[in-house]
Amino acid sequence: MSGSVPELKLSDFTGGDAAARAGFREALFASLRRWGFVILADHNVPTDLLDRAYALSAALFDRPEAEKRSLAGGLRGYTPFGAEHARDSQAPDLKEFWQIGREPTPEALAVEPLPPNVWPDQPEGFRETFAGLYEGLDQTGRLLLSALAPGLRLPEDWFEDRVRFGPSILRLLHYPPVPADAPPGAVRSAAHEDINFLTILVAARGAGLQLLDRDGSWVAVETEPGKLIVDSGDMLARLTNGVIPATTHRVVNPEGPNISRYSMPFFLHPHSDLSLAALPSCRDARTPDPEITAGDFLSQRLREIGLG
Repeated sequence: MSGSVPELKLSDFTGGDAAARAGFREALFASLRRWGFVILADHNVPTDLLDRAYALSAALFDRPEAEKRSLAGGLRGYTPFGAEHARDSQAPDLKEFWQIGREPTPEALAVEPLPPNVWPDQPEGFRETFAGLYEGLDQTGRLLLSALAPGLRLPEDWFEDRVRFGPSILRLLHYPPVPADAPPGAVRSAAHEDINFLTILVAARGAGLQLLDRDGSWVAVETEPGKLIVDSGDMLARLTNGVIPATTHRVVNPEGPNISRYSMPFFLHPHSDLSLAALPSCRDARTPDPEITAGDFLSQRLREIGLG
């Protein structure tokens, strides 16, 4: 196999005519089936917001270690360097991160038991910026699911009520320069598949993201700043019975200058009580996995990667 991950314009779906919308749906479905990935240009998240978010993320991770650790909050706030590992690896990932979830408003809490966010006092403007980024990426994910639905023989709005108040997570990632005493085999992010429906990654500041192609080769996934990289996760793979796969990917250690890498993935999750049983249109694709809810599946996976 050869080639590269296709780039699509989200504006074809949000502002195009009927032919453009249909073309986007077909291309999105085809790219996720073939690669498990797609690159999005002309999307709904302003470039100045992305630039501001990266500047604030770098400033956050530059804060003193003791200050960051004082803001650890389980699945919200700070998670220290080396705490997470891939499901099939015992070597720690060489990263630290900060997680922001959906705000637990009364309307959201009526659907999902959401924990409160942890917001730092510094850097200034952090909460406003990342609340805005969360909202923008959440909207992007919902648009993509509505574009995928007809290909799965579902109404375009089928996913909407199933993800509107889901426990989606925005993760700010910092991969520091690789330390000289890193454990043998440790990399910035070991080979893994994502847990959720869709991951929307703001194009990283720094190279290293690779996907595992169907022929066993590793393919670099890179694009210009301001674009989004989308991949499908295990929950969507289970729901579609493998019709839309979850592609293995990793972040390798730098081959050139040993410098920091920053990225910001948004993990789009359905409501915890949603069954991940195979959709009727996908049941003949393979033998379905045993039925499980999204919440139970998430809990199982978090334990396997050291966060549960």
